[in-house]
Amino acid sequence: MRIAISTGGGDAPGLNAVIRAAVLSADARGWDVLGIKRGYAGLLGDDEVVPLTRDAVRGIAHLGGTILRTTNRSNPFAYPCDTNGIITECDRSDELMDRSRALGIDAIIAIGGDGSLGIAQRLHEKGLKVVGVPKTIDNDIAGTLTTFGFDTAVSTAIEAIDKLHTTAESHDRVIVMEVMGRHAGFIALHSGVAATADVILIPEIPYRLSKICEKIRKRDQAGRRFSIVVLAEGAYPVGGSYSVLGPSLPGQAERVGGVAAGLAQEIQAHTQKECRSLVLGHLQRGGMPTGYDRLLATRFGGAAVRAVADGRWGYMVALQPPYINTIPIQEALHEPKRVDLNGDVVRTARETGISFGD
Repeated sequence: MRIAISTGGGDAPGLNAVIRAAVLSADARGWDVLGIKRGYAGLLGDDEVVPLTRDAVRGIAHLGGTILRTTNRSNPFAYPCDTNGIITECDRSDELMDRSRALGIDAIIAIGGDGSLGIAQRLHEKGLKVVGVPKTIDNDIAGTLTTFGFDTAVSTAIEAIDKLHTTAESHDRVIVMEVMGRHAGFIALHSGVAATADVILIPEIPYRLSKICEKIRKRDQAGRRFSIVVLAEGAYPVGGSYSVLGPSLPGQAERVGGVAAGLAQEIQAHTQKECRSLVLGHLQRGGMPTGYDRLLATRFGGAAVRAVADGRWGYMVALQPPYINTIPIQEALHEPKRVDLNGDVVRTARETGISFGD
């Protein structure tokens, strides 16, 4: 058996732990393993396909990023192509299939978020033997309790909020911190509740500026003259839409975010309190994975190889405590996971005085 591993989309802490576990598990079965560089670019001639041996993955479990590198511009069904100096998108999936056969690849372990898993599903329908591993710091893939990278991102956000508390209180300021979460507010919700933010804004609950300012004024009246607002990049006001950071490059999804600065200005104008903003950005993706994420990623890597051994083509490994199970990729993508507005985390947040701006 010869398998290949691909990492696509945004990077997430724990990717290297998945790669290591998959390589070691495959090696224990006597299989060969290849690594496809930069998503599927390595198979399409724009990067390399490299052998992954035990030596190649030694000592990488604790490292952030991915030794295979990644990109969000290697969709073989809409691949960036230069046509007379004009960048367009073309379908190179047949070429990818041919290249896979030429390299003797029996199956691919595709590690990625909803976009990469969607590509994996289409390749599976085209005849490629694929097993998926869910990867996103946003935790927005259905069918799995959590994804690796999420815990690390939340921990990074919590540390930032803890530090913002001291400077905000010293200056009687309002500080607005933006975290990742295009369509799902899990990072903002979990970090905000854990670090005792005063206002949490998520895409699932459109906010009203008046309600945010009302919360800040009530804190002032109670002698708490500072406030911390945590919002997901995809949060938006009632009747409005999320903020977009200009045009994307060909083959990329639109870039969402940049809402914190504008919201901080609006809060300052309505409350007459000094207000500052901060975008945590890619700090959430970087650095060493937490112990939880390392363990989960390692479990996913081992489970992916078992899924290959069992011929679970078109399936994705998923954490369904206390086990790692497999579910159809199509099922995982059928309905994206969003924050449960009736769940205990949201209810507890409301009961402890946190405002969602509604």
